[in-house]
Amino acid sequence: MSKKESPIKTIVVAVILSLVCSVVVSFAAIQLKPQQELNKELDRKRNILIAAGLLEQGGTQSEIDELFKQVETKVVDLSTGEFVEPPKGFNQRKYAKNPETNKVLEGKADIAGIKKRSQLANVYLVRNGQELDTVILPVHGYGLWSTMYGFLALEPDTTTVVGFKYYEQGETSGLGGEIENPSWLAQWPGKEVLNEQGEPVIKLVKGSAQNEHQIDGLSGATLTSNGVENTMIYWLGEDGFGPFLERVRAGEI
Repeated sequence: MSKKESPIKTIVVAVILSLVCSVVVSFAAIQLKPQQELNKELDRKRNILIAAGLLEQGGTQSEIDELFKQVETKVVDLSTGEFVEPPKGFNQRKYAKNPETNKVLEGKADIAGIKKRSQLANVYLVRNGQELDTVILPVHGYGLWSTMYGFLALEPDTTTVVGFKYYEQGETSGLGGEIENPSWLAQWPGKEVLNEQGEPVIKLVKGSAQNEHQIDGLSGATLTSNGVENTMIYWLGEDGFGPFLERVRAGEI
């Protein structure tokens, strides 16, 4: 073997190429991050608008930004249901991971299977003049394979569903993944998720729904269906948005 083809030279070339590739990839990631964050924020707005019935699907950035002017973003203390000043850089998911800002859930209290939740949460309000028109709540819970994230929009009575939209999940395609199917989500508007006492009563049932408290379960995806139902029970209950929804019903919002 000649000196030009020595193993040392091959290793040096490989290391240099690896370093160059790493620098290029890192530079590309840094350059693309602002656009990725912009796309993420645009997607959040789009899904909130869809849940609230203000947008069907799609929409350009300018259309979404214009429609979102109707939406008021607030931060609520889940233990009291009261609004708080948004902490700088508030991110609900990051707060859920921080021991100083989260609440650990155990046993039956963790019916949604999320283990921890932020002590604070975003809520989104749409008003018609001075009158509250729609309340949009971010909800999440565990299905069969993944944590499923969505937005639930309610009328001011906090009982009647305006719309529901899942936007992030990792369930089985064609089975549990059908929670993102517009045909399945179309069942939700008009359904009643709470009873007269303000307790969660929505159920996902096998076969066809028979009343205003029932939704058709997902065929072949019982555990995902259970996860959706448990998500509703948790976030509409006392440990979730229950205290906030009581204030809404009392006309305090």
